Amino acid sequence: MRGRSARCASIALGLGVLVASGCHSRATDSHTLQFIIESSPNNLDLRQGTDAQSERVGATIYDALVVKDDHFNLQPWLAASWERPDPLTWVFHLRDGVRFHDGKLMGAEDVAWSIRSMIDGSLVTAKGGSLGSIARVDVRDPLTIVVRLKRPDNALLFNLSDGLFGVVERGAGKDEGLHPVGTGPFKFVSQVQDKEVVVERNEAYWAGAPKIGRVRFGVSPDTITSALELKKGSGDVASNVLTYDMVHALRAQPNLRVEVGPGSAVLYANFNVNDPALRDKRVRQAIAWAMDGPPLIAALWRGEAEPAATLLPTGHWAAATNAELPQYPHDVARAVRLLDAAGLKPDAHGVRLRVTLKTSTDETTRLLAQALQDQLRAAGIELTIRSTEFGTFYADITHGAFQMYILRWIGSNEDPDIFSYSYATLRFPPKGGNRGHYSNPRVDALLAAAAAEPLPDARRREYVEVQQILADDLPGIPLWYPDNVLVHSARLRHVAPDPGGSFSFLRTAELE
Repeated sequence: MRGRSARCASIALGLGVLVASGCHSRATDSHTLQFIIESSPNNLDLRQGTDAQSERVGATIYDALVVKDDHFNLQPWLAASWERPDPLTWVFHLRDGVRFHDGKLMGAEDVAWSIRSMIDGSLVTAKGGSLGSIARVDVRDPLTIVVRLKRPDNALLFNLSDGLFGVVERGAGKDEGLHPVGTGPFKFVSQVQDKEVVVERNEAYWAGAPKIGRVRFGVSPDTITSALELKKGSGDVASNVLTYDMVHALRAQPNLRVEVGPGSAVLYANFNVNDPALRDKRVRQAIAWAMDGPPLIAALWRGEAEPAATLLPTGHWAAATNAELPQYPHDVARAVRLLDAAGLKPDAHGVRLRVTLKTSTDETTRLLAQALQDQLRAAGIELTIRSTEFGTFYADITHGAFQMYILRWIGSNEDPDIFSYSYATLRFPPKGGNRGHYSNPRVDALLAAAAAEPLPDARRREYVEVQQILADDLPGIPLWYPDNVLVHSARLRHVAPDPGGSFSFLRTAELE
């Protein structure tokens, strides 16, 4: 870890040298917020986009039926109210007077279309599996829809919430993301792949027009460049983009502000359990024992992260406690014993196992991968790192072209349905996010039972057993919850970041 810490320090020092060398600020449009993001959204249509940038930027354009508050409780949004007269029926009453960006009134037919298109084959979308319990959607009147289920589904409301779902106009097809038309606080203006997305204020927004006139989401995959843009004043805000060393280096800048709070997003490593080298769970467990989390959190996150034993956020009602789960503290000797038991003996170079780890070009993730490479070497595990731009990386993992990868769950892990989306047999892509093709009949049965269970205590017991099985089988390793860190210019005021790291603060923030 000394080598990794030195590398982190050298990056921070390099940033300091570049800043000290003098960078002339260029004039900024007083009505345009320059928002730095690390990759282009995959698809701005929230019915289809599953990466973080799609969900965060897309949520500024589209509205959902409900929204999550700071405690992950679901509150009315386009659905002003709802009731559940029986376990197989949800009735949603929509707000009156809401208009799409092109001026058309939003109504029940639009909401019904938005849901139906995700489950009737109109779209090929991983999110469709999250709505697989729906039998049909009926329009009762212009502002009321009735959702009929095949089976009880306690996660339905969450899967119709902000970031995961957005209402489109009736008839919107698979190309909606190229020219999105929603009801959200901002209207789509333009997109240039790998460069920018531009949106402008929706003056007629039903919840009150934003105070910011225009937002340019500029793509900057290089974190040092992002930090310098903030320092120069040509960038106004970056949310969970910079390395923590860079954040530390920028704290003293008089034109910048740093907001830090607990985050719900979880960083995790995932395995292709069908890969011959990783099929034996003892091998996956050995990798977990060989990892040493606390030094990584101290060196790469400057202590601003919490260890994770499950995908659910800390304090979530369904999250298993550490006492309820198998733990994997750093133990190289135990890792070696497991590799021995799996029949993996050292070769002439002392290597027992060779694994390729795929990551995006995100700087913190690359530093983490290099640190893990050092740690695993002590157990005879040779880790080869393959970093590519996000689009290529995401396509690879979606198509199962990986042995192991590192990524974050953002937003979707705020409900226990994340276990179904990530690990249920029926949720292999494109029907879900089970990219490693993990399959366990007991997990499937427990998830089905929990989705239908009306009693909270019984639901928690079922979800805890799911987490216990996953912690033993280890199709993936939850790593930690990085703090939510937002760096912004002093001219951006009234910033209230939410734990999920969404861009919802753009509804109320102001530019001076």
